[in-house]
Amino acid sequence: MTRPLIIAEAGVNHNGDLDRAHALVEAAARAGVAVVKFQTFITEELVTADAPKAAYQARQTGDTQSQAQMLKALELPQSAHVALKAQAESLGLEFLSTAFDLPSLRFLVDALGLSRLKLPSGELTNLPFVLEHARAGLPIIVSTGMATLAEIETALGVIAFGRVAAAGAAPSLSACAEAFCSAEGQAALRDSVTILHCTSDYPAAAESVNLRAMDALAAAFGLPVGYSDHTLGSAVAVAAAARGARVIEKHFTLDCRLPGPDHAASLEPEALRQMVQDIHTVADCLGDGIKRPQPSERATAAVARKSVVARRAVPQGAVFTVDDLALRRPGTGMPPSALWQLLGKIASRDYASGALIDE
Repeated sequence: MTRPLIIAEAGVNHNGDLDRAHALVEAAARAGVAVVKFQTFITEELVTADAPKAAYQARQTGDTQSQAQMLKALELPQSAHVALKAQAESLGLEFLSTAFDLPSLRFLVDALGLSRLKLPSGELTNLPFVLEHARAGLPIIVSTGMATLAEIETALGVIAFGRVAAAGAAPSLSACAEAFCSAEGQAALRDSVTILHCTSDYPAAAESVNLRAMDALAAAFGLPVGYSDHTLGSAVAVAAAARGARVIEKHFTLDCRLPGPDHAASLEPEALRQMVQDIHTVADCLGDGIKRPQPSERATAAVARKSVVARRAVPQGAVFTVDDLALRRPGTGMPPSALWQLLGKIASRDYASGALIDE
């Protein structure tokens, strides 16, 4: 099986410090991931001045700041993205960032030249924004935290519309639903969309993960499915790989004790490296699902299986009885099933005690 694409989510764990952001890219490269991802936003385009923090944000950062004030301190300028992308590519990593507003999306597509886009869970129902992602023409990873199957289908319909509708066609829910149901729309989705199951809690409790929902997503939409993990540790991410996740996304940080909304639910660099190794091991061991002997087992079979042997000396011309035959290792002679057909047969030659029967 192909190994899943592993995305190391730096997110806002740089705390607005560009040096720390560069250190996160270096840590991602050392961990062996394929992609390092950040978040791109203009605070004033993302939240109102009095928007409350999420409960997990308040737990981690207190309530003395508004959400806007918190985000402003975590915002990176466009020039930082240019430098981080150059660094990532120099280290063999793909650079990815999630846009949370339209100017940021246009920057990522038009100026930074990303090769794929990531639609965050919180924007799944922001259908005009989903449409702008679709019209960019790039592969899209769609995260589905907080979403119902109906909401996901609606967003996929918007993406299908953005891919196949004629230039200038006016979007509407009915037009998007029609695009989703069309052969052209389905083909466009299969060519470019991956869905990530996700639980939007930080950290997410194991009992809220519901990994079997990956199967439901695959069955409902026929698209590649992955998992965006917000649990503590790496066990759930590895389990998702064992269930066939094509993409695994995991937050990481240089130090879980740093202040900020996401550090406490993130892996530190060594744990990230171990997670990558474990996911690769799981992917390598899944195989193709066909039960058959592996080439490496052949030598073991010769030693571990049994053959029909002479329990005692059997002279030529004797009739084999149950007292003459035994089943012993090695497995290089007649298989045990041949015992039944040997009973009552005349020995064609002499057999010493313990000799392999070769009638």
